[in-house]
This record gives sequence, C-alpha cells and structure tokens, in this order.
Amino acid sequence: MLLEFLYAKIHRATVTDANLNYVGSITIDENILDKANLSEGQKVDILNINNGERFQTYIIAGKRGNKDFCLNGAAARKAQIGDKIIICAYAMMTQEEAKIFKPTIVQIDENNEIKL
Repeated sequence: MLLEFLYAKIHRATVTDANLNYVGSITIDENILDKANLSEGQKVDILNINNGERFQTYIIAGKRGNKDFCLNGAAARKAQIGDKIIICAYAMMTQEEAKIFKPTIVQIDENNEIKL
C-alpha cells in the first residue's frame, strides 16, 4: 500500500510579492528549488504562519538569486508581502520506503537566504 509522506519542506520563507493578476502558482527562486529538490510544476501545500491559511498550488521557477517567494493568482489573496510561509511537498511511498527516506528540509532566514 502507498501512503503519502513528506518529501521536502522550505521552512519560514518570507513572501516577497503577491500578484493577483497572474496565472495561479507560487514563484520560487530556482536556487532554493534546487536545494529543496523541488521542480517547476510540482504540487505544493503553502502554510501561512501569520494567518493560518493552508492551500495548494504549483511551483513556477523564479530567477536564480532573486530570493523570490511570490504568490500568484488566487493564491495572492491568501498571504501578504512579509508573511512567513512553509512550503511542503509530498510523495507516495510504502511504509518500508518511508522508514529509510529522509525528506529534504531547507531552513530560510529573514532575508530568504538558505541557512547553512
């Protein structure tokens, strides 16, 4: 049986923009996507620490080095610039696979830099 487990998480990123007049998604700096093992088009959950909103969308790769976390389209109504968010992706695996799998966790600082 396959169950859904955490695959990757970007923790405490700061929303840099909210663009209502754009096709829905979240734009994320490509450097951060690489570090988190996430891909453009991948489905993610967005958890807004500031207001408790939880919603799903998909990733658009942003320009490398810009440190962007931009909510687009309807998602722009779920957060404000400056809000802290957690981005989670999941994968289907057996319980045996999950016992040895280690999700990628990327911690982000106040300036949207990857913490080492």
